[in-house]
Amino acid sequence: MFDGFVDPRYDGPALANLMPSVAARLQGALPIIDIPVATKYVVLLVDGLGWHQLREYADHAETMAQLQESALKLTCSVPSTTATSLTSLGCGATPGEHGVMGYSFYEPAAGQVINALTWEGGPEDLSTFAQVPTTFQRLGSQGRPSAAVTLGRFAGSALTRLAFDGTTLFPVSAEGDAEAFGGLVNDALRSADVVYCYERMLDHDGHGFGVGSWQWLERIGIVDDLVTHLRDELPSDVCLLVTGDHGMINIPETSRLYAEDESRLGGYTHLGGEPRFRHIYGDDARALAWAWESVLGERGDVLRREEAIAAGWFGPQVTALSEARIGDVVAAMRGDFAVMSYQNPGEFSLVGMHGSLTAPEMEVPLLIHGGAR
Repeated sequence: MFDGFVDPRYDGPALANLMPSVAARLQGALPIIDIPVATKYVVLLVDGLGWHQLREYADHAETMAQLQESALKLTCSVPSTTATSLTSLGCGATPGEHGVMGYSFYEPAAGQVINALTWEGGPEDLSTFAQVPTTFQRLGSQGRPSAAVTLGRFAGSALTRLAFDGTTLFPVSAEGDAEAFGGLVNDALRSADVVYCYERMLDHDGHGFGVGSWQWLERIGIVDDLVTHLRDELPSDVCLLVTGDHGMINIPETSRLYAEDESRLGGYTHLGGEPRFRHIYGDDARALAWAWESVLGERGDVLRREEAIAAGWFGPQVTALSEARIGDVVAAMRGDFAVMSYQNPGEFSLVGMHGSLTAPEMEVPLLIHGGAR
């Protein structure tokens, strides 16, 4: 069991620096992450693809395992969750800069906790929320078009607009069909210099059945088939980059605490985040921190907002808007522990979870094929 925390490497090999490094290569500049030189790039984000999970189950993903031997190890953003990582990837920015502070968090402009994936409770006017342009918008202003190969139903969603505005959508209709997916990518490359691709089902099966379950193993094999197809079929002037937004660990029932069942964890006005990383909001941060520390003990790290910012969890710069969205207290879980909430009954069915700063959650691969050194 991994228990130590991994600090996000925002000044180096971090997911937030991948798209700026692609842009730098296209412009003939020096990238933060040393990716190959190429005429065009395809960036495939596999939701839930962690470095350690790929290493452990290499026998079920032959092509990706082979590529991992020469891969780079990146850290995702904090918290290690999809909404935060996708916005970091698409905007080339840290959470402190872009402001998507987790799966859910309190938004002062809305006066409530909002869900960053579904945008439930979120403001309709994204101009009041967004703080930075996307990398794709920046590339477009330089005459370099971008495309996105992802599910059509994501088009126009708040998260898509925050993270991937500036891309032309090539909608996926048949998930798991490598040939059809590859055809869309090649279609997109006819007009785009950068193609962002998204595969969501590994994360879905990890949440529902657990990492290492037969469903998850079958899915990682399907993902590997997709990577194999792209590796073999992409034009020679294209560099393929495959990465993940976070890893995942399985949480046994015996490791689950329920916030509402422990009176000492009360006293908050709002509870955000997810079971592995909680944003806790209230009028007395010191009292909240003391209470959560007394209950969690060695099962989690409890920091007040200013302490988490000083620790660099959200990046070297945290805007006033982003700061206000961070919990007055945050709780990052260690080991395989989680803090559940009856406010979110959907959490109870989860087997695999993520969000905290352990290595299996924070470290993701950057698999590279093609291009020139």
